[in-house]
Amino acid sequence: MAREKLINIGFGNFVLAGRVVSIVSPASSPMRRLREDARAEGRLVDATQGRRTRSIIVTDSNHVILSSIQPETISQRFAQEGNDS
Repeated sequence: MAREKLINIGFGNFVLAGRVVSIVSPASSPMRRLREDARAEGRLVDATQGRRTRSIIVTDSNHVILSSIQPETISQRFAQEGNDS
C-alpha cells in the first residue's frame, strides 16, 4: 500500500497532496465568495490559527482550507514532495 504524501500548510496542519485541486490567493472577489459559500455549507476548514488568510486550498472533496502560508510557499512544498518519491 502506497503512503499518501502530506503537505505542511502551516502551524502543524497538513493536507493530503493527492486531494489538492488548487492553491489560490484569497484576494479576488470570486475567492471571497468561494470562502463564504463553503462556510455556509459547512465545507470550510480554517487552518490559519487566527492569523491572516494568505492562501485558499481547494480539495477534490470540494472542501475549502484556509492557510496563513503564501500560495507560492505551499506550491514549492507541493513540488518538493513530488520530487521525493
